[in-house]
Amino acid sequence: MAAIPENILSLVQKPARYCGGELNSVVKNKNDVSVRFAFCFPDLYEVGMSHLGMKILYSLLNNDPEVWCERVFAPDTDMEKILRERNLPLFALESRDSVGDFDMIGFTLQYELSYTGILNMLDLAGIPVRAEDRHELKNLVVAGGPCSCNPEPIADFIDLFMPGEGEEVLPEVVNLYKTAKKEGWSKKQYLCEAAKIPGVYVPSLIDVIYNDDGTVKEFIAKETASLPITKRIIKDLDSVFYPDKFVVPFIDIVHDRSQLELMRGCIRGCRFCQAGFIYRPVREKHFDTLCKDAHNLCDSTGYEELSLTSLSTSDYSELEPLLDDLLEWTPKEHVNLAVPSLRVDNFSESLLKKISKVRKSGLTFAPEAGTQRMRDVINKNVTEEEIMATCRTAFEGGYTAVKLYFMIGLPTETDDDVRGIVETAQRVVNLFYSLPNKPKGKGVQVTCSVASFVPKPFTPFQFEPQNSREELHRKQEVMRSALHSRKINLDWHDAETSYLEAVLARGDRKIGKVIETAWRKGCNLDSWDEHFKFDVWMESFAECGVEPEFYANRTRSYDEIMPWDIFDYAVSKKFIINENKKAHESVTTPNCRLKCSGCGANCLKGGACFE
Repeated sequence: MAAIPENILSLVQKPARYCGGELNSVVKNKNDVSVRFAFCFPDLYEVGMSHLGMKILYSLLNNDPEVWCERVFAPDTDMEKILRERNLPLFALESRDSVGDFDMIGFTLQYELSYTGILNMLDLAGIPVRAEDRHELKNLVVAGGPCSCNPEPIADFIDLFMPGEGEEVLPEVVNLYKTAKKEGWSKKQYLCEAAKIPGVYVPSLIDVIYNDDGTVKEFIAKETASLPITKRIIKDLDSVFYPDKFVVPFIDIVHDRSQLELMRGCIRGCRFCQAGFIYRPVREKHFDTLCKDAHNLCDSTGYEELSLTSLSTSDYSELEPLLDDLLEWTPKEHVNLAVPSLRVDNFSESLLKKISKVRKSGLTFAPEAGTQRMRDVINKNVTEEEIMATCRTAFEGGYTAVKLYFMIGLPTETDDDVRGIVETAQRVVNLFYSLPNKPKGKGVQVTCSVASFVPKPFTPFQFEPQNSREELHRKQEVMRSALHSRKINLDWHDAETSYLEAVLARGDRKIGKVIETAWRKGCNLDSWDEHFKFDVWMESFAECGVEPEFYANRTRSYDEIMPWDIFDYAVSKKFIINENKKAHESVTTPNCRLKCSGCGANCLKGGACFE
């Protein structure tokens, strides 16, 4: 198919989303490669271009001279309208060729509310959305990313999933495709061979049997498939591929900076946090590797900001010496440092002095809960004294703005716990005005950002019900009623969005028909408030005879077979159950550096996580 005409770019609000040609983008001769791979991000350009995983895998695939990986993002409504009116297909940025011209189409699954976007992108490319309707080897649809830890809601649409980390398994899947294409295999033959690759899940080779009550009874592996499927991880982050350059966009994106990945995994074990469990075991990059990566990225991109990236940056064991090294040269080269994901229990005065040289705005911390009892329930392992000591250090260091992240709707939560969020913020305000050496002539501003709890697979809270929407709305009003200070800004997430996220996160294959129905009724870009159509989603559940409450608001027994039990993420179910029991007793578990709790994840690393 001919490339998309350039003149349509002048008809949309942000043509730079679709034009390609950015610094460090990769252009090859399509006649010189054996596999064309469309890397699709089911959200807008500004979101997708901020994602580190896409940057890594884009560069990794393009390092292979036989493969050309191009980027594809979900079009905004203005571009989609033009494509549909003119009968033009969705296209890749580098070649401006139709996505339908590609051998493999890969989606990254970062957020459950992007699922309708996957269907919309396939449809815009002229590709059948259901895997069973795609009969040829061409246009093979594959997916990975954190949401692939429970891929069952979209199993009807994806040919092959890769749970876990992709740097090793994705090239294996692509190399097998090279062989299949060269030797003229059928799609079925390829999928049967791909199912033999460790860490690959082919839904068409697994049947699901349900009990009369709607829960999963058993999984049946067919032909070459076997269960469970163990996630892939990278054991040695120092030797794994990492880009020495990123594509530099023409327009501002959400995270418009170079990103330096410090570590994977998290030592903390917060019981609500899916990332903290599915990315285990903890692995760090060595100080020397990071210094080399930082120089390469700043030299090749011209970015004026470098972000230190991980789930918990201040838990990186060599953070302060790394900052010492970076601060030797970044100011001279006019590069700012961003140090996100800081913990209140290891935020030292020396660390404050270092980040004060690079951060000019307020500091952000995540107590998560407003009372000590709730912090113990979720295993936050942060005390009131540590929260106040950290804020004192920040205020005495010249900061006047603090942002605090909390959640409502957590298991065992009471109204006193909800009011405790505002009361904690008020104590921070009072602390500021009690300090004799606070910043002169300035007031304090404390922002509380409050999310609604969403139970996620592979966490100790996977068994817990989400509060009903009505209950979440009521608790939001409890917070509002407790607020009496203009020094505190209180904002919260939409309960309806969190409700749908919970349904999709813990759904099974029966959810697939709901997703397709909602998409056909106009749902797309659901993570954007202006596009989210909650009423249409509820209509779709009703039409399909599926009760969303079954997935969001139901307590699950410890012996129930979960839709995601086809996977082994190395954290044992016994450990997850034990952590759930400890939560209901308000008993904490020490972090991994203090004491190994035997979660099981070290089996993937081949030894103890920490000596």
